[in-house]
Amino acid sequence: MPESSTEVTAAGIARLAGVGRAAVSNWRRRHADFPKPVGGTETSPSFALPEVEQWLREQGKLAEVPLRERVWQQLSGHPAGAVTALIHAGCALLLVRDRPTAWLEITAVSDARMARVLPGALDDVLTAHFGPERAVHTPDAADLAPSVPLLRAAAELAAGTGVRKAFEFLFVRQLDANPRQYTLTPPDLAELMADLAEQDRAAGRRSGARPARAVLDPAAGTGALLRAVSGPTALYAQEADPELAALTALRLALHSEGPAGTDGGALTVRTGDTLRADAFPRLTVDAVLCHPPFNERNWGHDELAYDPRWEYGVPARTESELAWVQHALARLRDGGTAVLLMPPAAASRRSGRRIRADLLRRGALRAVVALPAGAAPPYGIPLHLWVLRKPGAGHRPTPELLLVDTAESAEPATGAASPAAGGRDRIDWTAVRSAALGAWNAFTEDHGTEGSDGTGGKSRADRVDRPGVSRAVPVIELLDDDVDLAPARHLPSPASGGGAAELIRVRERLDDTLKLTARLTPPPAAPSDLVRRPLTTVGELARAGALQLRTGGSATGTAPVLTEHDVLAGTAPSGSPTAPAAPSEDEALLLEPGDVVVPVLGGGSVARVVDDATAGAALGRNLQLLRPDPAALDPWFLAGFLRGTANNRQASSYASTATRLDARRLQLPRLPLAEQQRYGEQFRALAAFEDALRTAGRLGGRLVQGMYDGLTDGTVAPK
Repeated sequence: MPESSTEVTAAGIARLAGVGRAAVSNWRRRHADFPKPVGGTETSPSFALPEVEQWLREQGKLAEVPLRERVWQQLSGHPAGAVTALIHAGCALLLVRDRPTAWLEITAVSDARMARVLPGALDDVLTAHFGPERAVHTPDAADLAPSVPLLRAAAELAAGTGVRKAFEFLFVRQLDANPRQYTLTPPDLAELMADLAEQDRAAGRRSGARPARAVLDPAAGTGALLRAVSGPTALYAQEADPELAALTALRLALHSEGPAGTDGGALTVRTGDTLRADAFPRLTVDAVLCHPPFNERNWGHDELAYDPRWEYGVPARTESELAWVQHALARLRDGGTAVLLMPPAAASRRSGRRIRADLLRRGALRAVVALPAGAAPPYGIPLHLWVLRKPGAGHRPTPELLLVDTAESAEPATGAASPAAGGRDRIDWTAVRSAALGAWNAFTEDHGTEGSDGTGGKSRADRVDRPGVSRAVPVIELLDDDVDLAPARHLPSPASGGGAAELIRVRERLDDTLKLTARLTPPPAAPSDLVRRPLTTVGELARAGALQLRTGGSATGTAPVLTEHDVLAGTAPSGSPTAPAAPSEDEALLLEPGDVVVPVLGGGSVARVVDDATAGAALGRNLQLLRPDPAALDPWFLAGFLRGTANNRQASSYASTATRLDARRLQLPRLPLAEQQRYGEQFRALAAFEDALRTAGRLGGRLVQGMYDGLTDGTVAPK
């Protein structure tokens, strides 16, 4: 075996063979010819990928390793680490795209010769894209030697998918494999931030300003914000982590159509701490997009006390985010736009009130948009977007600040959960974009001209003000002792549940539902001899072909996704499919009527039978699907017995603080189909009773809160 052979862990072997990790452990115990570990540790050994592939084929457990999985295993098992391997792959893919003939000539030689020839060709391509001073350094022959098989495989993958999708697949897989190592900006949020800047540029063009074309991200991270920009002439990025800066540079270069100048766009990526060592001290751009690090204490407060960027005040040690705001303004041309993702505390902390006040007085801060919880990490906090414009010479400050709250817009139409119970999979991004961009467009239509005197007040209010959603707030109202800019504190609530008439309708629905629960209350139980019936397990039924057992994952396509929360709450599918980084061989698993869905985590006794309304949705993460053969198993009988407390207890295992359900170990009595159906009818009735109770709880909560709101805001009178 070559010394540079790629290694793979047990988890990687399970992925290749399409089995669980427990199966790999069983193979190691039962088969003496299973490949021996070549690295790793005693508890987490690694194996030579070629030996594993050969053994799986000989055992008939693997006909052929999918190319994309083989490339990923080569990358993740690279002796220099996955990040270095990904950088090498990105450099090679640039060469494949820009100089395909040169690539074919280079790959026609031996691996050793290829490693010696490749650095020169890569250096030419990297210089054409990034110039002599760049974040991506040319690897030498010694560095490339163990990467040559990977580069050949990556080029083969790109031949089928395109270089952009090939690199994006590997890049996203690396992010998914190391979620705590990177701070991500979700694509939907990145597009919203880019669109906010674009709409403000459109307002500037209407006022006679030149089109905005140069864009900077001073905390580039994975490059998501700059990837969302459409049609720039120049992109500038700075990232403190050298490896991430190199990956981001390659990602952005591969996202473009060619080297600088060939598609009208130039790309400059620098490495370094933006606040302490700004790589673009004399640069002015048309727009800045930024997702800065939050709550930093060691951002350079002492050494930057007299920095000229602090035009609006010296940020306190606890206000690193306001340092990023002023850095963004310092890099804008007059009239340029900045959009920053901010923690909600930055809008109200007392330590930052003087800077917030000066931003308002001078007209630099134009809008604060509150996002729903789950829009971006940290996912449990409803973050804000700040939209700023650099005041120009002769500029008269805009007398209003636009405040927008998208939390209500983000909730799915089911109305089953509160915003706090939402999460990233439950955000309706179409509604969020509509609320934010609609209010911002109306606001900039009225204030598109620098130096506006603010006339037309009532028509502006008619276009911008929506109770509970958006409002153009006079700056003078905000300049108090706190200068609190949190949108929720300044937006009047909409009429409570539609007013008194709506509360009456809610009460009538609640009365009907309570009557239904009374009718559905199950009768007293009768004695049963079921305990003496022989039992079987879900695993045995699956092996006998009586049912299929599948596990949910990342769903792609256009179908809505049934999430774990939907199963637990009994609501309609609310998740959104993810866009695949590359053409996937794994299609989304679509639900059919009669399927039974069980959550994997939590240890709760919950099972859901898919009905016609839910059929067609995709199965989401942390869910298992049991698809019974209707000639052998009744789905309601199956779901009912899966919910038994003792059944769940014996089929659950514990890992760390989570309880995990192994559906194969769940037990059912062996009964004829006709008797199964008798039980199934009873379980169906219990499910209807449970749904009625859940609906009554929701309606009761709406009625109580609506009464509180109505009595306190004056829309409902006391009896």
